[in-house]
Amino acid sequence: MDEDDVATYTIKSIDDPRTLNKTVYLRPPENILTQRELIAMWEKLKGTDLHKLNISEQDFLSSMKGMDYAGQVGVGHFYHIFYQGCLTNFEIGLNAEEASALYPEVLYTRMDEYLKRYL
Repeated sequence: MDEDDVATYTIKSIDDPRTLNKTVYLRPPENILTQRELIAMWEKLKGTDLHKLNISEQDFLSSMKGMDYAGQVGVGHFYHIFYQGCLTNFEIGLNAEEASALYPEVLYTRMDEYLKRYL
């Protein structure tokens, strides 16, 4: 997410009674992308194709063999993020709110617009 959008949602949620004692998630629907979708977007904007290598879950996890504990923790975290999607693939519970649903008037920066800034 764009830092300005994070600031906008933060300011809006400060005095909002709907967010009192709740976790506020910033997950605008158009910015929930898989790693593949993000790479495809980048490729389209750059007009180039990147070489991609697929690694199965099992092969990825087996890379931990022989690593020290810190390395295993790192690979475990990457597995949860990139294979299981733990940062986006969950339901927002009763004690939480999603900012773009609370404040639909905020025109957040879509990921393709964000990437264009850095080309």
